[in-house]
Amino acid sequence: MIIPLEQFTLLSGADFLTTYTFNTHIAKHTFCRICGIHPFYRPRSHPDEIDVNLRCLDGNVVPRFQIVPFDGANWEENIDQIRD
Repeated sequence: MIIPLEQFTLLSGADFLTTYTFNTHIAKHTFCRICGIHPFYRPRSHPDEIDVNLRCLDGNVVPRFQIVPFDGANWEENIDQIRD
């Protein structure tokens, strides 16, 4: 789920996070140093927004969202499907 940066608030756990970048260094992938979960990141496609892993939110929120398949292997050809 990609949201505007101003709508994102990390409530806890910042001390356990680490960030990884590669290639263009535009995307900022955030991981927990303890368990390896990928809770959120700044995507290359939306560098001024945050992509949040719904499974890291409190409660069972996944059923409240429509999951739409996306061709990530060919994302540059398909990114316009999710751009605002």
